[in-house]
Amino acid sequence: MDRDLLAHLPVVVAVARRGGFALAAAELGMSPSAVSHAVRLVEERIGQPLFARTTRSVSLTEAGKALVETAAPALQDITERMDRIRGIKGRPSGLLRINASNIAIPLAVTPVVAAMAERYPDVTVEVFADQALVDIVGEGFDAGIRLGEMIAQDMITVRLTPPFKAVVVASPAYIGKHGRPRDVADLAKHNCIGYRLVRAGGLYRWDLNEGGKDIVVETHGTAVVTDSLAAIDLVLAGVGLAYVFEPLVRADLAAGRLVQILPKTAIEEPGLFLYFPRRASMAPKLRAFIDTAQEIGRASMRTPDRVA
Repeated sequence: MDRDLLAHLPVVVAVARRGGFALAAAELGMSPSAVSHAVRLVEERIGQPLFARTTRSVSLTEAGKALVETAAPALQDITERMDRIRGIKGRPSGLLRINASNIAIPLAVTPVVAAMAERYPDVTVEVFADQALVDIVGEGFDAGIRLGEMIAQDMITVRLTPPFKAVVVASPAYIGKHGRPRDVADLAKHNCIGYRLVRAGGLYRWDLNEGGKDIVVETHGTAVVTDSLAAIDLVLAGVGLAYVFEPLVRADLAAGRLVQILPKTAIEEPGLFLYFPRRASMAPKLRAFIDTAQEIGRASMRTPDRVA
């Protein structure tokens, strides 16, 4: 095996995964010119172009696709095996890449990352906040965090939070000025803060329960956000009603800064889960994250820690 070729394969895989030289350079901590040089070297050794380049996009050629499909799993396997070897005698180490929904960051990620910074200083946790489900293996992530109902059946899952409700909230100031909705139909008369689905493009429709049946409700208002925390800021400012997960506003509800609207319409979500392919659980860095998360959440857990 050509040593130069082998050394530059991770760069080729990163360009393919990120869809561009600049993004791959940022991920790898290299300059774009160094990334371009590495790819060009591999192309010269193989004798075929790996990427079709335009001013706006970078895509794999047939030869590039064949190389990445072979090299990416092999490089991932080498990385995982090296992490396990390092973990035999020493502390877990390396880069742990996690793809998580926006709402998972404050609910399930921040306290774990904070604890790991103290316990496992040789592990760097990189969290990529994303609304949509992605192929975590194909995108180079070690694990993902989503609501339990959204996870593929072939993944190993670890519960991170108990089930929780999705609730409609408003500030006392808004209620004092505009009144309180009396039923689901009355929501149409109120200023409802919208939530834009970035990848899908549409507005999220509120999932509610009416008369024992789950329904979806289209809402309208003067503000649209792409992050739940932004919606909470707006509702605290008295802009309108917001549809959020209850743990995010629990302190505000308890302090009286927010009020729950139509509480009987709230639906229960299954909670957040960490998920990953079966072989990934052997990596010490992921095991450290799992152990830390379970220890932090043990006091509030009322369901099994692990499901298949």
